[in-house]
Amino acid sequence: MKQQSLWDRIEAELEYARGERAKGNEGRARVCARRAAGWAVAAYRQQRLGVEPHPNVYRLLCWFQKFEDIPNDLRMAAARLTTRVTPTHELPHCEDPLEDAQAIVQALLKEKG
Repeated sequence: MKQQSLWDRIEAELEYARGERAKGNEGRARVCARRAAGWAVAAYRQQRLGVEPHPNVYRLLCWFQKFEDIPNDLRMAAARLTTRVTPTHELPHCEDPLEDAQAIVQALLKEKG
């Protein structure tokens, strides 16, 4: 897949996440946000390290949060995106997963630049 079409796909996934939130489907919105952030990490990893990206976005976000060259706020955003919900289907933190994903995508789009 060409790089530009991947970034278009990421933006479309973030838009889909916002649409799901507007419908009240917070769980689906979080899944879409995580997927968009993971795809951005995959592109970053391939471009920056020349490593073929792992197809599992969860694993990519786990890798990203441990990568020391990444600013701490972005590593924390990745950590929150991989945090499991509680048994009552709530997040154990107050940060917005869509904002976390958007921060990761925007930072990596700048890197791409």
